[in-house]
Amino acid sequence: MVTLIDKSLRAQLRHPEKAHKPDTEVLRKPGWIRVKAPVSKGFAQTRKIVHDRGLVTVCEEAACPNIGECWERSHATFMILGDTCTRACAFCNVKTGLPGAVDAEEPAKIAEAVVEMGLRHVVITSVDRDDLDDGGAQHFVDVIEAVSEASPGTTIEILAPDFLRKSDTAVNAVIDAAPDVFNHNLETVPRLYLKIRPGARYFHSLRLLEKVKERDPKQFTKSGLMVGLGETKEEVMQVMDDMRSADIDFLTIGQYLQPTRKHAAVDRFVTPEEFKAYETIARAKGFLLVSATPLTRSSYHADESFARLQLARQDG
Repeated sequence: MVTLIDKSLRAQLRHPEKAHKPDTEVLRKPGWIRVKAPVSKGFAQTRKIVHDRGLVTVCEEAACPNIGECWERSHATFMILGDTCTRACAFCNVKTGLPGAVDAEEPAKIAEAVVEMGLRHVVITSVDRDDLDDGGAQHFVDVIEAVSEASPGTTIEILAPDFLRKSDTAVNAVIDAAPDVFNHNLETVPRLYLKIRPGARYFHSLRLLEKVKERDPKQFTKSGLMVGLGETKEEVMQVMDDMRSADIDFLTIGQYLQPTRKHAAVDRFVTPEEFKAYETIARAKGFLLVSATPLTRSSYHADESFARLQLARQDG
């Protein structure tokens, strides 16, 4: 049995920069947040494919609540460039610290996993690598090219870092690799950035997605928000307007869940009815795809949503 002391020690090892911070209150989750434990045969098969190749997934590293459901149907989000992030965001469960060397074999390993899992749509994300001159841009390119060559029928979605203070050449290389969807999450409203996402800059992130559309208008762009951190409805709607001004196509909105007592506290649990209202508003503002539910995450049902969009466009 894992005790609260075990969890506290584990949190300090994964997030040493948060060790000195006081514990925050953990609110009891409402019924609509509960998920089943991952115990299916499909889950075990996906786990074996991932672990046998020594791959990292954001599903595990970020303690995603949907891992059981997604892995049961062989859908995993691969996290490249290691398991250690150079940022220390207040909301994120990914380990922080000094990353190791980039694995040159990782693109081939991911391509093999995509083929074995039979993925029709794959989501590839990464830790922030501020220590690398290009922020890991070339590695993204290598992974995209490896997957495209091994499984040409698979659509590719990247959930990219912000490449803050990196050259335009680095960002352009990723855009020119032509993923089907270029995703970068704004995460929260501008007012909360210093508290929740101190290493990032709201308007830089917004501009990154705008650059994608300017360079390749045919490439879909996507971004996501967490709610329940203390934002107001008006602030969320303003972020939607900012996204549409940057011509962002897809939007995800999900409930923030506190990984440990050392992370930012949940301000409140947003109700399913409020999420439905956000979805209605977002669709009215012109987003092509919207997912807004308590358990929505960036890659949650991304394959099904993208497939439906493609089919609708073909029929139209």
